[in-house]
Amino acid sequence: MTPIDAESTLTDRYQTTIPEPVRRALNLGKRDKLHYAVQPGGEVILSKAAREDDEDPVMLAFLDLIARDIEAHPERLQAFDPAMLERIQQLVKDVDVGDINAPLPEDDDE
Repeated sequence: MTPIDAESTLTDRYQTTIPEPVRRALNLGKRDKLHYAVQPGGEVILSKAAREDDEDPVMLAFLDLIARDIEAHPERLQAFDPAMLERIQQLVKDVDVGDINAPLPEDDDE
């Protein structure tokens, strides 16, 4: 890999934008986590953080889709209707989901 020399500026809130060549080199996407390793001399090694085992790539892709849609069309956002919440609560009040972290039985793996 060719060395990349890039810089960015901190905002008043200590935020920065990762330069595009760095994002590309680290294969970073929205909501990816970063890992910082600060060396004794002050040098910082930036890398893409390992994904946690319990992160669902399908759910992450779905959440990214929603985030992009909200960003592109903020006019579509609406306040949540309290009557809808009440209806949902009525529909699921007797539903027992059990332990969602329990392994599936052998015959459910298909």
